[in-house]
Amino acid sequence: MSGPGAVPVGGGLPDVATASLELLREHLLTHAVRRGAFVLKSGRPSSWFIDAKQTVCRPEAMLLVADAVLRVVPAEATAIGGLTMGADPVAFVTAAVAASRGRSLKAFSVRKEEKGHGAGGRIAGALDPGDKVVITEDAVTRGTSLLEAARVVRDAGAEPVLLVALVDRGGTVTAMAAAEGLAFRAVLTAPDLGFPFEG
Repeated sequence: MSGPGAVPVGGGLPDVATASLELLREHLLTHAVRRGAFVLKSGRPSSWFIDAKQTVCRPEAMLLVADAVLRVVPAEATAIGGLTMGADPVAFVTAAVAASRGRSLKAFSVRKEEKGHGAGGRIAGALDPGDKVVITEDAVTRGTSLLEAARVVRDAGAEPVLLVALVDRGGTVTAMAAAEGLAFRAVLTAPDLGFPFEG
């Protein structure tokens, strides 16, 4: 596999991790990738589309997703989440698997807009001031959802320490994140799936 930010198969990872990542890639290609004529959120046309939730939300792939994300989560991280809905299944399955292995990661969602009743605010779930946060997303092209979630997390008094996407189809997020002082990692990239970047 290739591509900026990707975890390369055969690139020094243990054999089990390499095999797990290859299974994840195959699952995405089988269940999440669609070929045809599509219009992206940006309005640009594309010959392929990925609905990564078709992998993240299927039981046979949940552990593969959590394993892949946990391999890049920094040791100091105390919470994981991002903008609903793209981040939700990635964050919650990763936190659950981490807990089963004795690692404590809170999970939360960032609402798309402020809630007007109850406690209000844009954070739903477990996030406290001072938390070291991994902001996640299932698939990104430009990374705007990751950056929006990072701003909300900062406003809540927590510190984003890493942005993570299961799939990066755009190839431009690393530079955008760096401009805001943030690191970005992609588990897999468009080239890993056999497509060019569309950023």
